[in-house]
Amino acid sequence: MANIKSAKKRILVIEKKREINKAVKSKILTYTKKFKAAVSAGDVSLSEKAYSEVTSVLDKAVSDGVIHANCAARRKSRFAVQLDKLKAKKPE
Repeated sequence: MANIKSAKKRILVIEKKREINKAVKSKILTYTKKFKAAVSAGDVSLSEKAYSEVTSVLDKAVSDGVIHANCAARRKSRFAVQLDKLKAKKPE
C-alpha cells in the first residue's frame, strides 16, 4: 500500500478510470454482438442500423482514449466488409 498522499490519490483515480474503461469496452462488445447477430440473420436494414451504432460507439471510445484509433478503424473496416457482403447477397 502506498504511503505518500499523491500515490494514494493516483490509486483511487486509476481505479475509477479502470471501471470507466471496462464499461466502455463492455459496451463495444455488446454493440459488436448486435451487429454480428444482425448480419448472421441476413437483415440488411437492421445490419445498417447496427453498423452505424457500433461505429459511433467505437468513435466515442477513441475520443475517450479507451482504444487506439487504428484499432477502431480496423474494426469498422471489417464490419463494413461484412455489411457489403450482406448487401451483395441480398440486393434491395
